[in-house]
Amino acid sequence: MFDGHEIFPATAKLNEQKHLVLGGCDSVELVQEYGTPLYVYDEDTLRGMCREFVEAFGRAKGVNSKILYAAKAFINPAIAEIVSEEGLGMDVVSAGEIAVSLASGFPSERIYFHGNNKSQNELEIAIDSNVSKIVIDNFHEMEILNKVALSKGIVQDALLRVSPGVDPHTHVKTTTGVLDSKFGLSIDTGDAALAISKAMELPGINLRGLHCHLGSPIFELEPYSIAVEAIFRLASQFKMKGFVMEEFSPGGGFAIGYTRGQIPPPIASYAEVIIKAVKDCSKEFGMDVPEIVMEPGRSIVGRAGVALYTVGSTKDIPGIRKYVSLDGGMGDNIRPAMYDSVYEASVANRMSDTEEEKVTLAGKFCESGDILVRDVLMPSLKPGDIVAIPASGAYAPSMASVYNLNPRPAIVIVKDGSSRVIRRRETYQDLMLLDVF
Repeated sequence: MFDGHEIFPATAKLNEQKHLVLGGCDSVELVQEYGTPLYVYDEDTLRGMCREFVEAFGRAKGVNSKILYAAKAFINPAIAEIVSEEGLGMDVVSAGEIAVSLASGFPSERIYFHGNNKSQNELEIAIDSNVSKIVIDNFHEMEILNKVALSKGIVQDALLRVSPGVDPHTHVKTTTGVLDSKFGLSIDTGDAALAISKAMELPGINLRGLHCHLGSPIFELEPYSIAVEAIFRLASQFKMKGFVMEEFSPGGGFAIGYTRGQIPPPIASYAEVIIKAVKDCSKEFGMDVPEIVMEPGRSIVGRAGVALYTVGSTKDIPGIRKYVSLDGGMGDNIRPAMYDSVYEASVANRMSDTEEEKVTLAGKFCESGDILVRDVLMPSLKPGDIVAIPASGAYAPSMASVYNLNPRPAIVIVKDGSSRVIRRRETYQDLMLLDVF
């Protein structure tokens, strides 16, 4: 019996050989075909999460909603195609993410452009690409956007990113809605109110609504309610001046289960709290209910991805720690080193074996901090075993590097017993493509 559906993809199971099966594909056979490190994405889980968000936020009467996939979690043409087919929009934070989206055929009218330091060139690319909305982060950007829009003879639809001063109680490096943050226009300092007034006056900008993002991953529900109330209170101050908040985005940040001991609330619970807060605040402040724009990223793609590694050397320090080294590490998943992120791990080729010893799964990079999973109970590991780390689909490939000049892993997607490469493994020649000899 397979125990781990909360953190592994929905299709995960064991076969008669007690191998981990993903999307109908034996993980051992995937490794034999594609090598390791290998990132495996389950298409059914990915599509299922897209649909879960659409359903959860679409079931409330009298409230329109729009779901955007936060591309920074992980984007490439194959993922963009799936997101498009499921009817979602795209939340991008760079011209590069715009380029990948458009190259996959993603509709530009469903793209929203975020970022705290967009260049004039990026804003020109966004406007030339006919993106739907540009989310203005600061006064400097507002001036540039107005200038660019006027030079192209258009009025650009935009949202303002507001910092509501709400702490979502997540990691300090991924908290973005507090006063001390590089993102957004603060309500506490008065910048948010000043920005609304200014945006309403600029002829190249059509201010359609307000946006906030509290951080990630957020396991609590209450911070969303507090943030909604703060944004609506701000917006209500400008009703008499003609501002209509047609769209409101409380961002994303929804958590996923990285370990079976910490599972977040279901998406429906997040949706219920956010929708209720929006409806209640609309009534309280005498405003029409705006369209709700959500931006899940991690919560759509995170659980869909599993990282597979091959065991190499072991170093046992009696009474202290046993290190088992894998053929990947911080180069393909920087999260444990950067955020102290905690994962679980399994032996994909011996899933039913008894957990016998506590080990630390180390990477192959020349850093003492290159640890993927610390002090985890595992079956006795030997060279050649395949280690699976679930919930690896978000922010691992997208933040991957070529540190130590190690090529980045291959990525495959699986469905109904078939697999296909959606990003080939880098070669040593790839690593030198940009070098000038």
